[in-house]
Amino acid sequence: MSDDVDLDELRSELDDFAQPERAGGRTPREQRIIAGFEEIHRFVQEHGRLPTHDPDADIFERLYAVRLNRLRSLAECRAVLKDIDPTGLLGDAVPESSETAEELSDDELLASLQDDAAAENDITTLVHVRKREEIRAAEEVAQRTPCQDFAKFKPIFEQVQRDLELGNRHTVAYKDSTQVAKGDLYILDGQKVLVAELGERFLSDYGRPNLRLRVIFDNGTESDLLFRSLQTSLSKDKTARRISNAESRPLFADVPEDEDLATGYIYVLRSQSQHPFVTANREVLHKIGVTGGDVKSRIAGAKKDPTYLLADVEIVATYKLANVNRKVLEGLLHKFFGSARLDLELKDRFGLQVEPREWFLVPLPQIDEAIEKLKAGTIGDFRFDVETASIVPT
Repeated sequence: MSDDVDLDELRSELDDFAQPERAGGRTPREQRIIAGFEEIHRFVQEHGRLPTHDPDADIFERLYAVRLNRLRSLAECRAVLKDIDPTGLLGDAVPESSETAEELSDDELLASLQDDAAAENDITTLVHVRKREEIRAAEEVAQRTPCQDFAKFKPIFEQVQRDLELGNRHTVAYKDSTQVAKGDLYILDGQKVLVAELGERFLSDYGRPNLRLRVIFDNGTESDLLFRSLQTSLSKDKTARRISNAESRPLFADVPEDEDLATGYIYVLRSQSQHPFVTANREVLHKIGVTGGDVKSRIAGAKKDPTYLLADVEIVATYKLANVNRKVLEGLLHKFFGSARLDLELKDRFGLQVEPREWFLVPLPQIDEAIEKLKAGTIGDFRFDVETASIVPT
């Protein structure tokens, strides 16, 4: 080596050589900062809010909250993230921390939480840790007692079930809500849940509003639990549903109101088939269906369709509907007359076996009676007796 070598120049060359290779124009350290920020961003997108330091929040949310505070306070991090923060998570500039971005390890963030859950440094060991509020919710829901006055709530659950079958109520997937009212209905773990009473609202130790509820379950039990606990249980149950209020509109409308939606018709058909069985039972054999369009258009080409017994049909009755779930209503009628369903197999024009499912051995007066009970909302209190061909109380 020449004695003329400039040591400062050599050191500079070695430093350049030692720089970590960038992937996509970012150093590994910058990539870690971005990856941590993206995790926070995904949390906000999923939950619609910033992560909190609430001790009842799970360990990951609290870690994200600490990490976000650090990112906000470090000038280096703000510089790296400024162009990938479209929703403004970094907020306004805050006094620069004396820490460096290199200190942003999950282990240190976890330790800063000062929680029992941080007993182990490896965050991956906490995947299955449940937050305390979730555990409390499960315990409270489990601590149900027999409802001594269930007799006054049972008719409510029965009416709700009828409303659901008639389409007068519907269910929607549960979403977190900070609101609760007396009479609210849910489906939790397959059971209907009624909020029967509300206690006084109060603030928890962490400043979150809460209140005590009296909750009645359709199996005759009840629970005295906090709204936040019910909310947590509903959120945890991926199949949880909210039950809507009963629609105030009638099931049938002779003269639709201006704002009514044209839902369609219940129709009753009689077959003109010359099949011996049909000929012998023509006066009591009826097809019952629901359509959203014109009935005459629906039955065009009936004699080529095994659904219509490969024969022309006669329209013997129609009932106009407004604002009703047609599929639910049709299913309810078919279930009601299920014991009288026609058991017959036909071959279609391609030679394939077809079993029509909408034909019933029911006299027309009994169909009219069933429709009237649908109108009154009492059909759930009756059944069709196939032996006497009559509608009788359940």
